[in-house]
Amino acid sequence: MNYLELSAHMTVRPGCLEGFKKQAAECIRLTKEKDTKTLRYDWFLSSDGTECEVREAYTGPEGLIEHNTHILEARTKLFTDYADNHFMTVYGEPSQPLLNLLKAHRVGHTWFSFVGGLEPSPIVPAAILGANREARQPV
Repeated sequence: MNYLELSAHMTVRPGCLEGFKKQAAECIRLTKEKDTKTLRYDWFLSSDGTECEVREAYTGPEGLIEHNTHILEARTKLFTDYADNHFMTVYGEPSQPLLNLLKAHRVGHTWFSFVGGLEPSPIVPAAILGANREARQPV
């Protein structure tokens, strides 16, 4: 398993849903424009708009590190103004640079290493892989 997948969970602060959506759209915009190793970056809101899951996949640990540098300012604003309770579930082989990054950002996390299954490959929407990348709609 050379790639890295993760799920980031957060809660939306009461009364902040519209600001949250705008800041999420900014994170998505930066990811589309700048990232070179991101395979998936999809945001999902609960039906009541109080919780969010972000499904992410990268070509490897260096992809998440690259992504972090590109969205650092936008993500900081997201958690300063609109969201709380950030927790990440990481699927892949641990790397010290990523562990250091999670520690520096004080993100709660659980790390799962691949044991076995079908041919390991990230679940990547076709639009991310091909010319239709621009067709994805932000939150």
